[in-house]
Amino acid sequence: MFDIFIETHFAGAHHLREYPGNCEKPHGHNWKVKVTVRASKLDELGMGIDFKILKQKVNAKVDELDHCDLNEHPAFLSQNPSSENIAIYLFDQLKSSLQHEHYQLYSISIRETESSGLTYYGPDVDA
Repeated sequence: MFDIFIETHFAGAHHLREYPGNCEKPHGHNWKVKVTVRASKLDELGMGIDFKILKQKVNAKVDELDHCDLNEHPAFLSQNPSSENIAIYLFDQLKSSLQHEHYQLYSISIRETESSGLTYYGPDVDA
């Protein structure tokens, strides 16, 4: 098995509705995003997935979140744009395009700060 990943980032504003503290006020983060694909075998070139292809697919979705008020994004109109919900959103958006007989989307990691973050594996992935 190979866990192949790329890291990217986006800047965005949000606020957490009904949060009992400062995060209920509008504020921003420079989110770091790590996307990992798990490959069960390599292709004829010796790759699980080409980094270039992985970057293109991931950046197309992450760019939709960049420099936006996440509370106004259609995905977050009825749920808080927490790091957890951002990870679920990105996983759901990328899952079908990162599904192949040799690999599948494995996880999305989100970091709000240098010391705070999480990893989401999705409901169908064996972690």
